[in-house]
Amino acid sequence: MSLKWTDSRAIGEALYDEYPDTDPKTVRFTDLHRWICELDGFDDNPDASNEKILEAILLVWLDEYQ
Repeated sequence: MSLKWTDSRAIGEALYDEYPDTDPKTVRFTDLHRWICELDGFDDNPDASNEKILEAILLVWLDEYQ
């Protein structure tokens, strides 16, 4: 499966699976961006993200975490 920045739900779920003991509220955007780019299957331009995209992904991860 190829993940793109627009796949916020799938990316958020993948982050939860990868970092199940990490509280998403404690993650800096710089770390979040790096972790997303390091996910298996992530295949998008690292420079194509923005704060709105990262927030959407973080909200999904937070939803999964809770």
